[in-house]
Amino acid sequence: MVMRDGIKLHPQPTSDPLDPLNWARWRKNCILAIVMALYFMFTYITTTTVPSFPQIQEQYGIDLGQVNWTVAIPALGLSVGPLFWSSLADIYGRRIIFIIGTVIAFAATIGAAKAQDYQGYMAARFFQGFGVSPAATVGLAIINDIYFEYQRGLKVGLWVLAIDMGLIVGPLIGGFMDLVDQYWVNWLTAIFFAVILAAEIAFLPETLYPRNHMLRVMPYTENSGVADIEKSERRASIATDESLPRTKTLTFINVKPVPGMKHPKPWDSILRFALTFKYLTVFAAVWIFCFGWYWWVLSVITFIPSAYIQYSPQIQGLLFIGLILGTLFSELFFSGRLSDWLTLKLAKRNNGIRLPEMRLWLAYPAALLSAIGLILWGISIDKAYHWIVGQIAFFLFAAGIQMGNTAIASYIVDCYPLQSMSVITFYSVILNLSAFVNPFFIAPWVTAQGYTWTFAVQGIITFWFCVPALACVHYFGPKMRQWSGMPGWVNPEYDTIA
Repeated sequence: MVMRDGIKLHPQPTSDPLDPLNWARWRKNCILAIVMALYFMFTYITTTTVPSFPQIQEQYGIDLGQVNWTVAIPALGLSVGPLFWSSLADIYGRRIIFIIGTVIAFAATIGAAKAQDYQGYMAARFFQGFGVSPAATVGLAIINDIYFEYQRGLKVGLWVLAIDMGLIVGPLIGGFMDLVDQYWVNWLTAIFFAVILAAEIAFLPETLYPRNHMLRVMPYTENSGVADIEKSERRASIATDESLPRTKTLTFINVKPVPGMKHPKPWDSILRFALTFKYLTVFAAVWIFCFGWYWWVLSVITFIPSAYIQYSPQIQGLLFIGLILGTLFSELFFSGRLSDWLTLKLAKRNNGIRLPEMRLWLAYPAALLSAIGLILWGISIDKAYHWIVGQIAFFLFAAGIQMGNTAIASYIVDCYPLQSMSVITFYSVILNLSAFVNPFFIAPWVTAQGYTWTFAVQGIITFWFCVPALACVHYFGPKMRQWSGMPGWVNPEYDTIA
C-alpha cells in the first residue's frame, strides 16, 4: 500500500511508465488544458448568443420567451449527452469519445450559423450541447485518471472554473462578434471547436488505464508492505515488461474496447444514473445545489439584455466582467487549493482519515456570497443604481457559485471514488436539467414581480434553504452512506476481468 503523509493514496500508483499517474507534469497539464478548453465550450455555446437575441428574434420572427428557449435547448443536449457517452468512454476510452463529440459539436455549430428557420436553428443548438457534453463526465474521468485524490480539489476547481468562465465569457465575446452580425457568433464558435479538435488529436493520449491488472503486474515498489511515496523509490520498470496494450501504446484512433478490464454495457450509464438516486449523499447534495442555487445563473445571464436595455450589445458584454472577476478571484484564493489544504488539515486531525464531508465547509460562505449578490443585483436594477453596483453584485454571486460548485463536485466524487463516472454523470444531467428548466419560468416571474422581489426570493432560497440542507448532509453524510450501502459496480479501471 502506497501512502503520503500517513494517508493512503487513491488511486494506488504502479511502477508502469504508461500509468497516467506517472506521467510528467507538463503532459498532465497539457491534458488538463484540453479538458478545460472543451468544458469551457460546454457553457460558452449556451450564452455566447445572448447579446444577439434582438437580431435572432428579428431573423426568425420569434418573441422573448422563444429566444430564451434557444439557451434552454443546448442545455437539454448537455443533459442527455452524458447518459449516452459515459459508458462508451468506459468501453472504448476517453480519447475517441472526446474526438467524436467535438466533431459533432463542430458540425452542429456550422449548422446553427447556416440555419434557415427557427426549427433548424433549435435542432443545431441541441446537437451543439450533445456533442460537447463529454467534457463533463468524460472530462472529469480524465482528471481522475491522471491525478491523485489529494490533488483533486485544485484540479476539480480548475475544471469547474472552465465551465463557469464559459458561461460568463460567452456573452462578452458574443457581444463583440455581434458587431459583425449574429452569424459570426457561431462561426467563431466553430473555429474554437476546430482548434480544440486539433489539440485532442495531437496531444490527448488515452488515459483509461487497467489499474487493477497493472497493480498486480507492476506494483509501485518491490516491498509488498506499506510504502511512503515521498520516501520510497519507484520500482524500475519499462513499458515492455507487460505486453498488454494500454494508454499511449493503443492505436492512434482506437475503436476497440480498451483491454485488461471488465467493461460496462453501453446502456449501463442510463441504468446507473437511475440507481444513483438511491445514494442519498450524492442525490441530496446535487439536487440542493442545482435547484436551490446553481440554476439562478441562467436567471441572471438571460436577463442582462433586458435589465441593461439602454446599452449596446457590446457594453452589455462588458458588464459580464464582474462575473468573470468574481469567478477568477474565488478560484485563485478560496476554491480548489483551499479545499485541498483544508481537507488535508482536517484529515490529519482525524487520525489520517479523510472524510468527504470535509469538502463541504466552503459551501456555507459560498451560499452567503451568492445570496447577497442576487439580492443586491435585483434591487440595483429596479432602483436604477449606477452600473458599478451591479458589478459588485455579479462579483459576489459568481465567487459564491464557483466556490460552491467546486465543493459539491469534489464532495460527491470523494463519496464514491470508485464510481466517479456514475456520480458525475448524475451531477451533470441534473445540473443541465436545471439550466434547461430555468428559462421557461424566469421571464413570467420577472414580469409579474419585478427584479427586486424575483432576485430577492432567489437569494433567500440560496441561503436559507441551501445552508441548512447542506448542513444536514454534512452532519448525517456518513450515516446516509451507511444506509445506502455501496454501489454494485465500479469504474472499469478498477474492475479486472477474472
